[in-house]
Amino acid sequence: MAINVIIPSNEIVNSQINSAAAIERSKLAQETLKFNVPLENVRVHDAFQTALPTTAASDDLGLIIGTFGTDAVVLQTSDSKATSVTQRGRFSFRLPDNYVAGQTLSVAAWAGMKTTVSDGTATIDFEVYAKDDATGLVGSDLVTTAATSINSLTAAAKEFTITPTGLNPGDELDIRVTIAITDGATATAVIGRIMKLYMLLSVKG
Repeated sequence: MAINVIIPSNEIVNSQINSAAAIERSKLAQETLKFNVPLENVRVHDAFQTALPTTAASDDLGLIIGTFGTDAVVLQTSDSKATSVTQRGRFSFRLPDNYVAGQTLSVAAWAGMKTTVSDGTATIDFEVYAKDDATGLVGSDLVTTAATSINSLTAAAKEFTITPTGLNPGDELDIRVTIAITDGATATAVIGRIMKLYMLLSVKG
C-alpha cells in the first residue's frame, strides 16, 4: 500500500534536497521576476525590419548610444520645445517556459525627461498584442493601464498591466511603446527618455 506523506511548509531547507531530485515545476514557489528588454532590441514600429535611428526623427524614437564608458544607452525623443511630438518603438517578447499560464504580467519602463520638463504634457504608453500561432494574426490590445505622465526630471518606473487571460509559456507578444509630448513655449530642450524596459512575470523556477 502506498503511503502519502505530506510535509508541512518550511520543514525542508534547500541543503536537504538531493541534487538529483526530480521536483515538478508545479511544486515550486511562485514569484514575480523582472526580465530586462535590451534597448537595442527596440525597432521602428512601422518598419519592424529596421533598427531605430541614432537620432529620433519623424514618429520614431532614437537609440542614443553615447560614449562607451561614459554614457548609458537610452531611447530618446527629438526636442519638442514649443511643439508636439509622438514617437514610438516596437519590440517582441516571448513568454518564458517558467511563466505561470494566465498569471500576473506587466510591461514597464524607467522613464523621465532630459534637461527640461514640458510646460504642457509628456506621457508614455504601451500597447501589447498576443500573436495567434494558428492564424498569424493578433487580437485586441491587452494593456489596461492608461497613458502615464513622465513629465519629471527624476526618472521613475512606469508599469502597465497586461491582461493575462489565455496567455501561456511560449506565447509571443508584440509590444509598442509611445512617448507623446506637447509643449507650449519652453525655451530650452524638452526631451523624453527611456532608460530601461522590462517585463514583470509570475514564474515558477
